[in-house]
Amino acid sequence: MARTITLPLCALLVLVGCQAQSIPLPKSQKLSSDKVAQIAATIEQKYPKLSTELRSKLLATVVQSLDNMVFVEGGEFQMGDFGWPYDDDPTNLCEWPCGVEPERMGRITMFGNDDFVHPVKLNSYYLSKFQVKLQDFDLFFTVHGKPLFDAEYRSRKDLQYLFQANLPAPTKSWQEAKYYCNWLGQLSGYAVDLPTEAQWEYAARNRGRHVVFPTDNGSLNYGRNFPEPDEMDTFPVDRFVPNPLGIYNLSGNATDWVNDWYDKDYYRYSPIENPQGPDTGTQRIRRGTSVLEDTIATASAVRRWGVEPLQKDYHPTVSFRCSIQSEKAF
Repeated sequence: MARTITLPLCALLVLVGCQAQSIPLPKSQKLSSDKVAQIAATIEQKYPKLSTELRSKLLATVVQSLDNMVFVEGGEFQMGDFGWPYDDDPTNLCEWPCGVEPERMGRITMFGNDDFVHPVKLNSYYLSKFQVKLQDFDLFFTVHGKPLFDAEYRSRKDLQYLFQANLPAPTKSWQEAKYYCNWLGQLSGYAVDLPTEAQWEYAARNRGRHVVFPTDNGSLNYGRNFPEPDEMDTFPVDRFVPNPLGIYNLSGNATDWVNDWYDKDYYRYSPIENPQGPDTGTQRIRRGTSVLEDTIATASAVRRWGVEPLQKDYHPTVSFRCSIQSEKAF
């Protein structure tokens, strides 16, 4: 369940000396004006030394992040590589099971760690329709007094195209992604976190349907719902059409960190209800595919793999999106 701030608005304003009134309150598509004012008061209380400009920018970012959340109604589905006919055209996939007996189907991925199809039942939750943007991740660094990463590269004119404000936020570690989502939660009063692996797949498959690719139609229409095969750079988070739930670029731009530890055999002992992943591990899971990878081999909604949670550099193709662990709509 999401937790919301319970103090009356007037009490919150008293706590911060009524300074919250100095921040212009942005309009929200989903939040009440009182809720926006409560978030403003929390920002005032937590960051009293920030300039009015930064506090206003921070408030707008938090509100927009919440407005970007898509409510995903929970349900049951069969998680894992459910199989596909060998000779189907990825640009125009048939409707599963395509008249083919399951035992005669081929595997969607070649990796084997997703082959054990198992039932999963999820509560409702929210998932951001966009990956976190670079400008929002930069603000996270600025608010906490940290220098922006890759400053030496950002100053080069020939590389500035890699640091556009609306590109997916590059990450160096899983923990940074986790901190960012939890930080949004602290400021908003909602249970913001990384999505679980099961939540990611359920949303990518349009609430668990038998679709191979997490696009609007389950197929790859290059240039319309997926990047062209020769593209090599990440692109704005709102490019291309979203999937039927309204979620953008679950594959093909940057990959997404999810909350779970990785175990190649986890599907064999995963609980049915709201699986959270193994209790411990050495690798964290990423989902989706990046613009640099081979599309047919990696772009499916069932592909999973584990990586070290701390990398050497900030990689443009390793990003994340946040979720709200709540069964209630705003």
